[in-house]
Amino acid sequence: MRISLKLLVLFTIVSATATAPVAAPAVAPTLIGPALSSIGPLAFGPEGVLYAADRQAATIFALDLGSLASATTPGTADVAGISQKIAGLLGTAPTEVAITDVAVHPTSRNTFVAVMRGLGATAQPALLRVDGAGRLDVLSLDAVKYTSVALPNPAAVTTTGRGGRMQSVTDLAFSNGRLFVAGLSNEEFASKLWSVTYPFSSADRGTSVEIFHGNHGRLETRSPVMAFLPLSIDNQPHLVAGYTCTPLVKFPVTSLQPGQKIVGRTIAELGAGNQPLDMIAYQKDGRQFLLMSNSTRGVMKIPTAGFAAASPIEAPVPNGTAGVPFETVSSLTGVDQLDALDSGRAVVVSRTQDGTRNLAAVALP
Repeated sequence: MRISLKLLVLFTIVSATATAPVAAPAVAPTLIGPALSSIGPLAFGPEGVLYAADRQAATIFALDLGSLASATTPGTADVAGISQKIAGLLGTAPTEVAITDVAVHPTSRNTFVAVMRGLGATAQPALLRVDGAGRLDVLSLDAVKYTSVALPNPAAVTTTGRGGRMQSVTDLAFSNGRLFVAGLSNEEFASKLWSVTYPFSSADRGTSVEIFHGNHGRLETRSPVMAFLPLSIDNQPHLVAGYTCTPLVKFPVTSLQPGQKIVGRTIAELGAGNQPLDMIAYQKDGRQFLLMSNSTRGVMKIPTAGFAAASPIEAPVPNGTAGVPFETVSSLTGVDQLDALDSGRAVVVSRTQDGTRNLAAVALP
């Protein structure tokens, strides 16, 4: 059942773009009070519009946060034990809290946290904000203006936590006036990338994407992109995507045509038995890097300078790694989500061995 985020509040006691960004128009004011059945992933546009995926509904919401976009204190301060604090605000146990994504507002630099409270089909969505004093607030969206767009032919609802609607949207990013969305459809070639203009009208069929997976030694059409970002490569807009187990693939934006099928260029194999979780791009010492968090292989720092000339991986890579180089950042462990905070720092949510989640601002490596 789809519910308003306000119900959760009443229940309680209480950036890298492929090219120069095009300013997003204001959200149409005709719709107020979005009703989400789930929340996450998140992404901000250049004017502070928050794009939030409702995976269960296979729908993207564009939220005009208004006064909610900025707390009294700008920035984001560390919040130790954020999972326990969220559980306290939502009146539940930390084991019932899943942080599904974080996104930093482009001007206030407050961090917005998408959360699912509860397990399975009964889980409910919540959106929280962290400010520069480390204050954590649950936000009601009842007065928030919004528009939304449904993705066509979504993956079927399943009773398991894998595949199905859980992967109807795996990641999203705004660039140059368009929202890019990755996920699964119910079509034969299930893995999809959508390029949706904003303001929303409707979503087309998307582009079916195929890759050569070196560690598996075969072409794949059903494996979803797990994390991606827009990036300029050789002065052309691309999407750089991470897949489970762990190919790194680039797609020219110009190739994303509705109803078509394309094959991406695999430029790295980063190791088997792993899932990419989140990805940002940043500049340091005059060079550009990707920073990618992973389920079992730590946080990888990947220089982008070789992406344009990288040879495609088209033969099996049965063990180990291949393609563009990377290094594992030893100072960052257990990182689930991350987003750029400013030119020198990122916000990360990391997990400890006992399952506690902490939110911290860390120096970009």
